[in-house]
Amino acid sequence: MTSTETPGLRPTRQRRAVVAALEESGEFRSAQEIHEVLRSGGDNVGLSTVYRALQAMADAGEIDMLRSEAGEAVYRRCSGSHHHHLVCRSCGRTVEVEGPAVERWTNAVAAEHGYTEISHTLEIFGTCSSC
Repeated sequence: MTSTETPGLRPTRQRRAVVAALEESGEFRSAQEIHEVLRSGGDNVGLSTVYRALQAMADAGEIDMLRSEAGEAVYRRCSGSHHHHLVCRSCGRTVEVEGPAVERWTNAVAAEHGYTEISHTLEIFGTCSSC
């Protein structure tokens, strides 16, 4: 299986193009930004196709999706391990961070309230030193 193939997802030309655009960037990008990258590169992929491909890949765990501070869904190809993101609100630079303290706190809060089979997301927004 290649890096653009996920079990259960057909490796279509459009999906491969979306993955390539994500890998080229390395930062979180909106569907519209990815669509523009594809169009400017001469790839004729429709915006609705980009949205469907991104959603399918996010559902399959192949890419990460988060909501920007403005509420927009943005996507990034990340590592396969559990992690969180530190995102520059100015330039979009993204750093993957692991947070053992966050994991302990999440588990403690869930246990305190009798919750099991928990999941969580944590995104930290700030301004990087370059900005």
